[in-house]
Amino acid sequence: MSDLHARMAARVGGLTAVVVARCAAEAPFYGALPRATLQGEVARSIAAVHALLLRALRDSGGGGGPMGPGDLTRLIEWSARRAEERVPLEAVIAAYLIGAEVWWQTLTEVAEPGELAGAGGKLLGCLHAALPAVVLAHQNAQEDLHSEDKRARRALLGALLAGRPYEELAGVARVAVVGDYEVVAFAFESEPPSRLVQSSLDAFTGIPVLMDHVARIALLPGSSDVPGLVARLEKDVGQPVRAAAARSSVPAAISSAAQEAGRVLDLVRRLGRPPGCYRLDDVLLEHQLARPGDGLVRLAAKLDPLEEHPYLLETLRVFVERGLNRRQTAWELCVHRNTLDYRLQRVSALTGLDLAVPAQARLIQAALVARDLAGPADRRGVTGGLGSAGAAEGG
Repeated sequence: MSDLHARMAARVGGLTAVVVARCAAEAPFYGALPRATLQGEVARSIAAVHALLLRALRDSGGGGGPMGPGDLTRLIEWSARRAEERVPLEAVIAAYLIGAEVWWQTLTEVAEPGELAGAGGKLLGCLHAALPAVVLAHQNAQEDLHSEDKRARRALLGALLAGRPYEELAGVARVAVVGDYEVVAFAFESEPPSRLVQSSLDAFTGIPVLMDHVARIALLPGSSDVPGLVARLEKDVGQPVRAAAARSSVPAAISSAAQEAGRVLDLVRRLGRPPGCYRLDDVLLEHQLARPGDGLVRLAAKLDPLEEHPYLLETLRVFVERGLNRRQTAWELCVHRNTLDYRLQRVSALTGLDLAVPAQARLIQAALVARDLAGPADRRGVTGGLGSAGAAEGG
């Protein structure tokens, strides 16, 4: 055993305390730990590394490397354990570097001039062997944890969306399920990478967002600016985004809110509404008209006489979208007011509905919505069925 080894061994206890104090002062993660943890688990880990450095210093006369396979195995095990305890990798590296600096400063104080170069080489050799193994072990453990976290979060979201018990899954996923959420369903023109969508949501809200990337539905904090989020998401994914949101005030209501958001998004897409964020109130009439039954198709069939006159149907649609304002309609269609009046008269003559009568004008407006919601095949099927029924009654 060298004299240098004996001199360093006498200083190790004090070195551990110095490294712990510097870690707490210089690395935010350690600074936030309780004092008992610093003086317990953290101090024991640092003392164990010092023991490895002492052994390397003691064996400096041998021909082997600074650390044997057994030493590296222990370092890898410790690093994996730190990752499982959610210690950030940057905090682990900071602790190693602080420890190396303190060790070197102590070497310069106790080593003889002829001993310093060899001792410094041993220290660098230990760092060279240890740090790559520590980083790799930590990253592998973090990837395993991340995969487990994702599975737990997917299971938690699935339970919430299905209305199943979620409390135990929330504990496993380490997610606090609050009462107030915005449940948002998304539709993209082309499928963007899931990681890009997730990163955009997380960055906007400042927290990891629970999202089903297959169903494209997410739970956002109740205070979220959903229209602002949709605008940000459009920029991040580089394409238009349609979204529908529904608020849930308690976890038990998340399932019904998700169903509402899905129905609203389906309506928005079927109606060809522009990109943006929608709620049920934005499509309330359309939602009611879209309820199953013959009424929707019968209503849409009111405009069937215009099927062979597409320019009349377009004129009617623009007239309704412009709030029955003739001047704005004529301007948008680039036609004279007299031409517009003639077309609207033709619409009334063909459909039997007078746009000048408020009740019939409202019926025409509803018929346009119904036409967007009910396809031509549906209209033919129901009108044909109605005609047969009428014939049977007449017979």
